[in-house]
Amino acid sequence: MHRSRGEMSGLASRLCACGSSVCTVQRSKVINDATQAPEVLSRLLQQAEAAGASDIHLHLTGGQTEVAFRLDGLLTPVTTLESGLGEHVIGRIKFLARLKTYQDSLPQDGRIDRRDSGAGCDIRVATYPTVRGEKVVLRLFNRDGVLALEDLALPDGLVSELAAFLRQETGLLLLTGPAGSGKTTTIYACLRALAQGGRKHVITVEDPVEQILPGVMQTEVNEARGLTFGVAARHLLRQDPQVLVLGEIRDDETATLAVRAALTGHLVISTLHAGSCRGVFERLLAMCPDHAAVASAVTLVVNQRLMRRCCASCQRRGCPLCLQTGYRGRLPLVEWVRLTPALQRQLRTVGPDAIEPARSLELAARDLVAAGLSDQQELERMFGL
Repeated sequence: MHRSRGEMSGLASRLCACGSSVCTVQRSKVINDATQAPEVLSRLLQQAEAAGASDIHLHLTGGQTEVAFRLDGLLTPVTTLESGLGEHVIGRIKFLARLKTYQDSLPQDGRIDRRDSGAGCDIRVATYPTVRGEKVVLRLFNRDGVLALEDLALPDGLVSELAAFLRQETGLLLLTGPAGSGKTTTIYACLRALAQGGRKHVITVEDPVEQILPGVMQTEVNEARGLTFGVAARHLLRQDPQVLVLGEIRDDETATLAVRAALTGHLVISTLHAGSCRGVFERLLAMCPDHAAVASAVTLVVNQRLMRRCCASCQRRGCPLCLQTGYRGRLPLVEWVRLTPALQRQLRTVGPDAIEPARSLELAARDLVAAGLSDQQELERMFGL
């Protein structure tokens, strides 16, 4: 359990009460751990940023704290901190995130401003109690700014489809894929294009807001206070938006609202968890009772994944730059379906079985392997081949 500064001071006093050399050593160890914690945390942040990690995981496990980075979508063990030092590092994180430093039996969420941490990015902090000890995850927000659509390494055909969608006045764009598949990066690129075009009132509802975008009205959901995606979107429609971005469609209310907004003069962008383009319609039709409206509202569906790129510095042999993983960076795999009038008619009569992307994710992955940008091992990991 993490102790407050007062508790640590009291503990040190009790330890030295007998005046023995053992007590002196123990007190010195407590003080050293406390003074080293800021430097250790700073080094971890610097190392994570240099490696391109998206998250830092710290897990108290009795006698030590295990530290791992999420690199290119996979957890990579980095180091182990001794128990006392690990507790103080976590205490330092909680202090910077304005969390209760003594609380380790309930989850907490907070945020660390880059000016407070000395890191190159803002950090989201989430703590969680486990049977082995407290777990803390630091999410490092994008340090490179918002990329343009042309910089995402998407196929030219999809870039053209997205650009055409953003020029429309109405319609619904849905992105799908597991967590960490690049959906938010694609949405922010769309927002950048909309903001640069100007003359459109763009409103977002996000969980959380990862980057502040000039020219865009952004809202962060707060479910603890009742501000859900559905509630926020329902009220924001009264703010006269031309473009509405919903971070995720999670329930029937939000699904129906997104479809109706797309049919009543709004451009709508959102995500929906499903395994495929066809799966998006299977879920959406189950959530929204007006199937004809769904067929008319949806303009474009994009299914996205990220495939690890072979490290250019070592060609999969492993080096310090890739932390000996052999991979550095990721490339997008996408399949998409544009709803033409003919396909919309088929969707009304046949249902989701009418949805079939022109090119599958697996074929896109094989192209990257053939080009030497990724390898067979990564292909097998992603598709179980």
